[in-house]
Amino acid sequence: MSIIILTVILIIIDQISKYNILTKMNLGESIEIINNFFYITSHRNRGAAWGILEDSRLFFIVVTSIFLILFLMYIYKNKNNYNKYDIITYSLILGGSIGNFIDRIKSGEVVDFLDFNLFGYPFPIFNFADIFICVGVFLLIIKIYNE
Repeated sequence: MSIIILTVILIIIDQISKYNILTKMNLGESIEIINNFFYITSHRNRGAAWGILEDSRLFFIVVTSIFLILFLMYIYKNKNNYNKYDIITYSLILGGSIGNFIDRIKSGEVVDFLDFNLFGYPFPIFNFADIFICVGVFLLIIKIYNE
């Protein structure tokens, strides 16, 4: 499978999940999945992780655009040297980045809905794109460390 195909699949998963939250839940509405642990909560984030730099839409659009251009140039430059690990890693980072980028372009905020309460601590609400980015960066760190 190519980076493009996997990236598109991940973007579709992310955007369909967010569309379902937008169309089936009211902002702030929460559905308990696992008592005192996991909820689906309709939330919007106008910032980055944990809401930092809230209401900096233009900043996030510019930074993400620059990142995506540079990352795509890197991927294209090395296009003939990828194994399955690389394809998964780069697709996760791209799919997640583009998924949240689409939200910022459309509405200036990211749709979040995965809500966990970890040992009494309400962890910041996030989405599939955030998971893709975190896992992709983690895999990239492992790759760099092992080179």
